[in-house]
Amino acid sequence: MARRGDERSLLDPYIVSKLRRLDLIARLVVEGFITGLHKSPYHGFSVEFAERRPYIPGDPIRSVDWRVYAKTDRYFIKEFEEETNLRGNLLLDISSSMTYRSSDRLLTKLEYAVLLSAALAYLMVHQQDAVGLLTFDEAIRRWIPARSVAPHLRVVLGELARLDPRAPEQATGRGTRIGESLHYLADRLRRRGLVLVLSDLMDEPERVLAGLKHFRHRRHEVVVFHILDPAEIEFPFREETVFVDLETREKLSTVPWELAREYRARTARWREAYRRTCAEHAIDYAEIRTDTPYDVALLRYLEKRRRLH
Repeated sequence: MARRGDERSLLDPYIVSKLRRLDLIARLVVEGFITGLHKSPYHGFSVEFAERRPYIPGDPIRSVDWRVYAKTDRYFIKEFEEETNLRGNLLLDISSSMTYRSSDRLLTKLEYAVLLSAALAYLMVHQQDAVGLLTFDEAIRRWIPARSVAPHLRVVLGELARLDPRAPEQATGRGTRIGESLHYLADRLRRRGLVLVLSDLMDEPERVLAGLKHFRHRRHEVVVFHILDPAEIEFPFREETVFVDLETREKLSTVPWELAREYRARTARWREAYRRTCAEHAIDYAEIRTDTPYDVALLRYLEKRRRLH
């Protein structure tokens, strides 16, 4: 197990996955991340909650914090919870394609996404932001509306802990309807906020992108964590292989070296289509491999959060 003081180890997906309790994993990952921030060029990022900001001409006088003025002779505005706190919703893909992993030294995409979701939820509540969770495959499985109180974090982590990526009923047969799930939540989120999508995006890109655009149409901010196994990008297979579709159980016998070049080219175009279209619609897109330390995604979240304040 990683030493408590070794923040890099606490950000390694394989190492932290050996811990049993999800709440402990989330806390250690975030603590390691914050410690790393303080030692890095990114130390300027705030991980604390600010209740006040300097007065700007045009702000209502009733919002001035006169106690602070009496002490500092400077004008500050008291920001109320609904003005300062972010409302974040985690959209987690639990379809069968997410149970893939190419090596025993890697997590499945779902295991990785669950641990990352737990760390993001912990970090949000640590900053007094609200966090909600929606899990989906070919249908909505659970929706927990966003709240910011500490007991609510236990509800979110409890739901994540109940997801067993290796359970037989979850390992096969669950298809993917990402677009429909995105539309479902977009229709129900009344207040603007931040939507964090964690998925391998293995669905028709047009449908997925239409769902993401729906959030932007309703003026939500969106971050997409495109979670992939390294083998899905690199296609390292050499021996004659039978590939099995985790969702339909269809089998395909192949000679990998004959299709490797075409596979990589098509996959690159598929990923680039997501990256380009997201950029065109002001959607943050981050490709995350399951061997990527968690600080990459957590820093992406903090960058987005800073731009929203």
